[in-house]
Amino acid sequence: MARPSRVSRALSQNFLADRAAAGQLARLAAPHGLPVPLLLEVGAGKGALTELLAPRCRSLLAYEIDPRLVPVLRSRFADAPHVRVLGEDFLRARAPRTPFSVAGNVPFSRTAAVVAWCLRAPHLTDATLLTQLEYARRRTGDYGSWTRLTVLTWPRHEWRLAGRVGRRSFRPVPRVDAGIVRIERRRTPLLAPGADAGWRELVDLGFSGAGGSLHASLRRARPRRRVDAAFRAAGLDRDVLVGEVPPWTWLRLHEVLGS
Repeated sequence: MARPSRVSRALSQNFLADRAAAGQLARLAAPHGLPVPLLLEVGAGKGALTELLAPRCRSLLAYEIDPRLVPVLRSRFADAPHVRVLGEDFLRARAPRTPFSVAGNVPFSRTAAVVAWCLRAPHLTDATLLTQLEYARRRTGDYGSWTRLTVLTWPRHEWRLAGRVGRRSFRPVPRVDAGIVRIERRRTPLLAPGADAGWRELVDLGFSGAGGSLHASLRRARPRRRVDAAFRAAGLDRDVLVGEVPPWTWLRLHEVLGS
């Protein structure tokens, strides 16, 4: 069977060609030990990562949107009955109703949508995603600053930068390097039951950008004395910018300010 040689710019295809990098991603997504019960792969491509994930899973659903690649994948894994190749858009998939993991070399142009899908899935246990390095560093605080999405989801999901992959590990070679993002659902949320709405309100208020500082933004809807007390408890300077405040410090602010 002839293998497709052209990539699709519309699908933002950059195939992972470095076996060592694929192995690093597979080890993070499915560590040695008990096999992962159910793993969904985003963008299986030509199967470089699929091949290394398959021995580590009881069931692997490999999603590939490019119809040219699906027959190649199905032929390659025909002797692996626990690997199911789905010629579908991962973003249209219905999240499983049992615990599952996600892994993949994510098309750079679809990273935000894939991450949003993962965060919405109530039974996701973890996601190991190869993304643009800048995205990975921004979301995990590696620049020394934190984004609204990371802070907002931190009570239920831990974010970390788990590795870096050079751009020459891909074919065709993209313009930028990549990073491995690990998103892990916490077994026990860091907020008390019923506190989610108050947390979202506080984070949205803080990231509203009003007044030029986090302190000024929070004062729009909270008494100044309470905001001052919260900043003292969190050890924050009143002039700190919102992006400079890590998620665990936000949790201290929330304890004092409440909903």
